[in-house]
Parts: sequence; structure tokens; C-alpha cells
Amino acid sequence: MIYRMDYAGVVVEDLAAAIAFFIELGLELEGEAEVGGEWADQLVGLDGVRADIAVLRTPDGHSRIEVSAFRTPVATDAAPRAPMNTPGIPRLTFPVDAVDGVLGRLRAHGAELVGRVAQYEDIYRYCYVRGPDGIVIGLVEELH
Repeated sequence: MIYRMDYAGVVVEDLAAAIAFFIELGLELEGEAEVGGEWADQLVGLDGVRADIAVLRTPDGHSRIEVSAFRTPVATDAAPRAPMNTPGIPRLTFPVDAVDGVLGRLRAHGAELVGRVAQYEDIYRYCYVRGPDGIVIGLVEELH
């Protein structure tokens, strides 16, 4: 049995860009740290791990995202840019006050719209964007 979900983790190449992207989205930087050593090697199954991490939290304080940038070892594959129907593609979804406004602000941080902003009946407007290093973010505006 699980107790709760603490956070979702995402690996990026440019930690500063990812932090700026998530802050623009409305998350708050909780803290940053450098990690490495035997425990980190054991945890991720790699040797010589040295990484910089940042934890950001949603304004309500209930959800967190850990963003990691590995200095060593060097990654052997590039970040995914697979189509949205590819098994294993992670998505992080956030309710927002206005999809168009948030989308405009995130575009200044390199966000690219995946498809189009879609409206589901009179319930919500929804879109997916790719942020730094291909991170897929869902933006949902509830219509009242």
C-alpha cells in the first residue's frame, strides 16, 4: 500500500531553463541541491553520478516536481520527442486560470504547442505543450 505521491521527476539538460519554465507556469522553487556519491549511483543504477536538482511545488503545496540535470555520467540518448501516442511518454497536467494566457507566457520560455487548444463540451479547454528538453505539460482551463 502506498501513502501518497510525493513528486514527479524529470531529467533535463538545462536546469536553469527548466526552473524558469516551471516558475512561469506558477510553481514555486522549494530548493536546489547537488547530489552524488555511492547512494546516488545505487539509486539510479549508474556509476559516478553528479547531478544538480531543483524541487518546485504547486501553489497549494500538495504537489512537487523534481528537475534533475546530470553532469556525470554523460547521457547516451537524447531527450524524447516521440509522438503523444508513444507508450511511456510522461505528461504532467496542471489546472490553469486561462490556457491562452499561460500558453503565451510559456512560449517565451520555448514551449511549443503539441496539437491545438481543444475544448471539450462546456467543461474545459485543454492543450499539451513541450517545454525544455521535450517535457510534455498539459494545461487545463475549467469552464464554468
